[in-house]
Amino acid sequence: MKKLAVITTHPIQYNSPWFALLNNQTQIEVKVFYTWSQSENFVKDRTFGKEVRWDIPLLKGYDFEFVQNVSKDPGTHHRKGIYCPELIGKVRSFNPSAILVFGWYLKSHFQIMRYFKGKIPIWFRGDSTLLDNEPYLKSFARKLWLTWVYKNVDKAFYVGIENYKYFKYFGLDDNQLVYAPHSVDNQRFGKNEGGHYTDEANRWRNELGLKSKDLVVLFAGKLESKKQPDFLIRSIQKANLQRKRPLKLLVVGNGPMEKQILGQIESDSNLFYLEFQNQSKMPIVYRMGNIFCLPSKGPGETWGLAVNEAMASGISAIVSNKVGCGSDLVNSDVGLMFEYDNENQLVEQLIQLELNQCKHLGDSAQQLIKNWSFQKITEAISKEMSLLN
Repeated sequence: MKKLAVITTHPIQYNSPWFALLNNQTQIEVKVFYTWSQSENFVKDRTFGKEVRWDIPLLKGYDFEFVQNVSKDPGTHHRKGIYCPELIGKVRSFNPSAILVFGWYLKSHFQIMRYFKGKIPIWFRGDSTLLDNEPYLKSFARKLWLTWVYKNVDKAFYVGIENYKYFKYFGLDDNQLVYAPHSVDNQRFGKNEGGHYTDEANRWRNELGLKSKDLVVLFAGKLESKKQPDFLIRSIQKANLQRKRPLKLLVVGNGPMEKQILGQIESDSNLFYLEFQNQSKMPIVYRMGNIFCLPSKGPGETWGLAVNEAMASGISAIVSNKVGCGSDLVNSDVGLMFEYDNENQLVEQLIQLELNQCKHLGDSAQQLIKNWSFQKITEAISKEMSLLN
């Protein structure tokens, strides 16, 4: 049986399910080496400024090991935040047929790439894009550096169009690039047995004071500058000056802009707020909205998996052109896109929004997102494993 070693920092809901799927539905033995977190559900989120404990299981169905991280300042916010001196030896003892690395910039992850290059196939998974503009000199130096970095990669599993362009720009050839789409647990978000999620969403809306005929725009995510929740609030307010029936905006999340956002919400009866909701609640949260909006300006909005979650839940999305998934998931049939700094463009789209339009877009989005699944990822990796000697 062929073996796949996976190097990643901590268990997350976007990866753990397909680790299990790959391990249980293919002839591949998967072992995941976690290099940061030392428990299943715990992660220290610096942006939230607090501990986050996921309320769904993330370690079932595959083998794993938490490798000791001896960094004095552990985390993914700097290169030396992941330093696991035992990692190379543990991977060598597992004797994998291939190694899949998430995140080259972390010290021990890059050491794995360098040490095993030419000995065991090095595969890479990341979702970076070229959407964030940089000054010429910085961009030139970055290209030289990353072209050298990716010479340590034999195959890269790209998540979508913008990620493909990124890998090509930094020197990877088409024969090194394998499509494995960015995905969420479509089944968990899409199932609505007996209308349970919808009923709960309607009940929650009523408790907040939202009516059935209200058109609710939903923002769910970290309240941070790169996601522009303040920009969305201003746009909603300007659009409502020209609408017969005002839009409602539901903001869900916590983060460094929380105090500012709460101040804006308290002064406007069309704005509503819920604090961060854990994973088991999110299929309900998405159904509280009629359309989802991710207005990010970046840098670093490399994909926006909340858009996948919204679409799997049956609602469409409005995204800025700095959101990485836009090129793949958002078009005139399933959603709306605007230039990240063009407030007038977003305001005009919001002015014209109607409930029937949102319903049509949501139905189309839910059909489209079925092709962006964990099964597609496992099929891509399984195929590449079958080609190894």
